[in-house]
Amino acid sequence: MTPVPIDIPAVVDRLCYRYPSLLVDAVTEHEPGRRLVAVKNVTVNEEFFQGHFPGTPLMPGVLMIESLAQVATLLLLQREGSHAAGRTYLRGVDRAKFRRQVVPGDRLRLEVTLRRRRASLARAQCAAYVDGLVVAEAELLLGIAGEAVDIHPSAVVHAGAEIGEGTVIGPHAVIGANVRLGRRCKVGASALIEGWTEIGEETEVYPFVSIGLIPQDLKFRGERTRVVIGRRNVFREFVTIHRGTAGGGGVTSIGDRNYLMAYVHIAHDCHVGNDTIFGNGATLGGHVEVQDFATVSALSGIHQFSRVGRHAFIGGDSVITMDALPYAKTVGNRPARVFGLNTIGLVRRGFPADVVSKLRRAYRYLLQSRLNTTQALARIERDSSLDCDEVRFLVAFIRETTRGVTLRRPSRRLEDVVAEE
Repeated sequence: MTPVPIDIPAVVDRLCYRYPSLLVDAVTEHEPGRRLVAVKNVTVNEEFFQGHFPGTPLMPGVLMIESLAQVATLLLLQREGSHAAGRTYLRGVDRAKFRRQVVPGDRLRLEVTLRRRRASLARAQCAAYVDGLVVAEAELLLGIAGEAVDIHPSAVVHAGAEIGEGTVIGPHAVIGANVRLGRRCKVGASALIEGWTEIGEETEVYPFVSIGLIPQDLKFRGERTRVVIGRRNVFREFVTIHRGTAGGGGVTSIGDRNYLMAYVHIAHDCHVGNDTIFGNGATLGGHVEVQDFATVSALSGIHQFSRVGRHAFIGGDSVITMDALPYAKTVGNRPARVFGLNTIGLVRRGFPADVVSKLRRAYRYLLQSRLNTTQALARIERDSSLDCDEVRFLVAFIRETTRGVTLRRPSRRLEDVVAEE
């Protein structure tokens, strides 16, 4: 196994109440923020063997817990390309079991997996192995205190900016006076965050991203407007996000857990929900709404004032000039057409089979019948076999549209498209 290059003594020294001995020799596997595997070579020269026990040396169970706590500290505090920040302390040990003796000559494999983490507490599942057999296991509760901010000397951070604990700011990044970054954010090299911008905790901003600059709207006159971004988002290289305009509500907002790939552009006064995915080069015009779990594929453009419904899939290189229906696949640009239900996406996200079936039948009313949109909606509402929250949302989405919705079928028979799903 190739050791992972981590400064073990420097990180483990941040474990409060640590036993004076270092009980980790090397790190062999590291998935940042999720899992870490280390080894400890148990030798007869260990100090604790002198009293535990003379003639029959055994590694004490409390020190096996201590070694696992040290590995958990490495997992919690070590970040790729960054110095350790903050301190940890052991708050509790649950369901500890010691199944075999550990003696001189054994090589302990110490595996820790993070279960849950909050602002100041983390829970980790831990196990120690010798020759592939479990010798000890426990669930550890660790407190996290006072994570330090790590700012590269070449970064420019205005004195008025608020930087959350544990945030890492890379070389040549620029952070403006009115920016607020949450805890444990990561800002890459040469990224720019300006204006009245708020970014939630654990958000990753990759190199050359630009957030919070003035909008590309000729009506903008320098008014104070904002960008508000939630937690655990990922903005890849060259993403641009502009702040709002007074005429559009004054806020560009992005929710939680969104993934924006390289060169994505979010224009002024857009509102992006939670758990969305944007492919490379996807672009939103001003005042666009993208609802939860939507996917906008690479090089697609969404016209200003349009909406993309929840769980919608926009195909690559598409141009959306009207509202894109929820739960559906919309693809194309002359014009965009509806290619049936987004079945794969719905199944992946755990939608029950009966709900998927009801949505498919509702779309048949909209796309395959000879009814106009008003008649199709009325028929869907009268059909009690289609009653569910998702179908009701679909009907309400269409009724609330101001730009109209895309209801064009593909050029070939829709029945063939549906059959392929």
